[in-house]
Amino acid sequence: MYNLDLSLSFFVILLLAGAYLLYQMIRIVPQGEEWVVERLGKFHTILKPGLNFLIPILDQVQVKLNTKELIQQMKAQEVITKDNAVVIISAVVFYKISDPAKAVYSIDNFELAVANMAATTLRSVIGNMELDASLSGREAIKASVSEKISDHLEQWGLSLTAVEVQDIRPSDNLQEAMEKQAAAEREKKALIMKAEGEKQAAIAKAEGLKQSMILEAEGKLEASRKEAEAKVALANGDQAAMEAISSQIKNGDAPSYLLAQRYLDSVHALANSNNSKVVFIPSDLKHSLEGVAGNLSTLFSTLK
Repeated sequence: MYNLDLSLSFFVILLLAGAYLLYQMIRIVPQGEEWVVERLGKFHTILKPGLNFLIPILDQVQVKLNTKELIQQMKAQEVITKDNAVVIISAVVFYKISDPAKAVYSIDNFELAVANMAATTLRSVIGNMELDASLSGREAIKASVSEKISDHLEQWGLSLTAVEVQDIRPSDNLQEAMEKQAAAEREKKALIMKAEGEKQAAIAKAEGLKQSMILEAEGKLEASRKEAEAKVALANGDQAAMEAISSQIKNGDAPSYLLAQRYLDSVHALANSNNSKVVFIPSDLKHSLEGVAGNLSTLFSTLK
C-alpha cells in the first residue's frame, strides 16, 4: 500500500513537471506584441505573434514589448524664447518599436528617454525662435523637433511617427502685458484714424471754401465784365444818339439835350413810384432846358 501511494505521488509529480515543461516550451504571442527571449542570460531571439517553441529552463522570456504605436505625453512646460519671452508649451510624441532588441538592451528605459529627449529638444527649438514666430509657427516647431529626435530614436530601436504641438501660449504675465499692448495699439489706431478723418474733413472744408471763393470771384469778374460791356454799350448808344442829334441840329448842344432828356425821364419814373419823392434840380437846369427847347425848335423847323 505504501509503495502504491509512493508510485502515485511520483506519477503526479512527473505529470505536473511535464505540464510545466510543456508550458515553458510552447508560447503563444498575441497580435501587437513581441517577446524578447534570453538563453542562459544572453539575448537569443524575438518571439513574433503566433505559436512559438522554447527550450525549457534554457530559454527565458525577458521582456514583453508592445509593438503598436505608442504615445508619449509631454506635460506643459515654460520655455524662454530668443527674445526673452516666456511661453507655455505642451506636445505629444507618437512612435513605435522597430527593433525590440535595441529597445531593451541599448537603453534602460526607452519611454523615459523619449519623454526627456522630446522635452529637451522642444526647449532648444523654442529657444532659437522669437515670440511671434513661436506662437504662429507650429508646423516649423514640429518639423524641427522631429528632425532632431528621429536619429536618437533610431539608435534606441524606435521609429518616430509624428510630433504634435498640443498647445502653445504666452505665460500669464506675458499674456497680460500683450493684452495691454494690444489695447494700446488699438487706441493708437483709433486716434490715428480720428486724426486722419479730421484732416480729410479739414481738407474737404478748405477745398469747398476755395471753390466757393473761386466761384464768387468768377461771378464778380463776370458781373464786372457785363457791367463794363453795358457801360460801353450805353456809351456807344449815347455817342450814336449825339451824332444823330448833331446831324439834325445845326446850332445847339447835343450833350445838353441828352442830359435834359434823361433828367426828364428820371423825374417821370420818380413821379410814377409810390415812395416819397425827393427831386434834385441841377443848377444848370435852365440852361439845359433852354438848349432842349432851342434844339427841338430847330429840329422841328428842319423836319418841316
